[in-house]
Amino acid sequence: MTLTGNLIIGASSRHGANGSFQAVAASSGREMEPSFGGASPADLDEACGLAEAAFRPYRAAAPEARAAFLEEIAGNILELGDELVLRCMEESGLPRGRVEGERGRTVGQLRLFAEVVRKGAYLDRRHDEALPDRQPAPRPDLKLTHLPLGPVAVFGASNFPLAFSVAGGDTASALAAGCPVIVKAHSAHPGTSELVGRAVQKAVADCAMPEGTFSLLFAAGRSIGEALVADPRIKAVGFTGSRQGGVALMAIAARREVPIPVYAEMSSINPVILFPGALAERGEAIGKAFIASLTLGAGQFCTNPGLILAVEGAGLDGFVMGAKAALGEAAAQTMLTPGIHRAYCSGIEALEGNPKAQKLAEGLAGEEHQGRAALFSTLGADFLAEESLADEVFGPSSLLVRCRNEAELRKVVDHLEGQLTIAIHIAEGDIDAARALMPVLEEKAGRILANGFGTGVEVAHAMVHGGPYPATSDGRSTSVGTLAIARFLRPVSYQDLPDALSDETWCLGR
Repeated sequence: MTLTGNLIIGASSRHGANGSFQAVAASSGREMEPSFGGASPADLDEACGLAEAAFRPYRAAAPEARAAFLEEIAGNILELGDELVLRCMEESGLPRGRVEGERGRTVGQLRLFAEVVRKGAYLDRRHDEALPDRQPAPRPDLKLTHLPLGPVAVFGASNFPLAFSVAGGDTASALAAGCPVIVKAHSAHPGTSELVGRAVQKAVADCAMPEGTFSLLFAAGRSIGEALVADPRIKAVGFTGSRQGGVALMAIAARREVPIPVYAEMSSINPVILFPGALAERGEAIGKAFIASLTLGAGQFCTNPGLILAVEGAGLDGFVMGAKAALGEAAAQTMLTPGIHRAYCSGIEALEGNPKAQKLAEGLAGEEHQGRAALFSTLGADFLAEESLADEVFGPSSLLVRCRNEAELRKVVDHLEGQLTIAIHIAEGDIDAARALMPVLEEKAGRILANGFGTGVEVAHAMVHGGPYPATSDGRSTSVGTLAIARFLRPVSYQDLPDALSDETWCLGR
């Protein structure tokens, strides 16, 4: 399939005339063909108009038809074969195994949501039958279901060019809910985005879905993305990216005449708490496993373990020994974009220049655009006093906070912002101490895990990939797992309506 650099607006494909840009090869920084044309305000208006026109017929599609559509998208993505894998590898710098795994996750998400649509439990239908003889007042007949919000804007993420991008979790869950989707592609992987976008466009046509069910826009700057969020025809937003970007979109949505929800996953350092018993039993082994998690994907996962908390002691010395040994053998890895690499290097330089932080170890030096892993250390009191030490450094860097005692460790945990994940490493003798800390952990994170690390997010019914602000803009939601569909639905109650008016919507979820 020849890449065109064209916008996808409903069934049409044309080159945008509002500026242009090219993808940049992550490993070399060279520009790649073709040139991608940016969407104009007129292009945006057309895409939003088509999405608005598509909403009612698309939400009225039978559950089986919507499920088959999601499965058709999955099949079309697989049919792209190596063309998609190779383009994604070149644009992102990710190795083949990672790209193929992410493709599998993307396809799996689509198929999982097809299953969800068929079963219908996501509608959370409820029925309170009328009690006409109840005293002192009769009860009316009440039926409740959940209906789609309307057209959704989705922003592709830099660090997951497939699973959090054009046909990723936000798009899959919004389409499953019955919402048309307009994707604003990420500029780091436009070729990957076009290939997947054309796979979705083909599925729309082959499944006879309304033309405006899907559109894909490219942009050379921020204005089109901002205008997309501001457009009154957009009813919700899915975003994965920086805190600065997420907060900016939230502000735009809040200023609208009719505000809308922005589901933004933004910032998390994913603390790992090492309890004394676990350190005494296996401190060195935990240190080695930690480095494997830290350097996975060049540290560019949303759930990368950027903070380690522990009480001083011999067990902690064993952890440091294991981490140092593993880190000394860790190869540098190509980062997603030259810009992300520069930002990572700036973050490392800031820690190196901070007198309250000490560099414990670093990985092997690499080539241009490759991130060199690093581990720093600070004292609990200094971490509490120095706000910058809690800043996220996006990449394979982490900070060990050495606490004098359990009381200081508790103060550090209380001091933390909202997180996507918090991991605890415990042994049998740590259960009571961990139990005492659980209430505050539950207030701080969307996912709490034991004897592991947050990297590796299972796409499943019980998964939460979200957390209190600023991890996400709405800590009641998740962007991964079947509960993600709830973001794009709203409850509607039917009181005393004749079955002829209420049953079709209530029973079938239309």
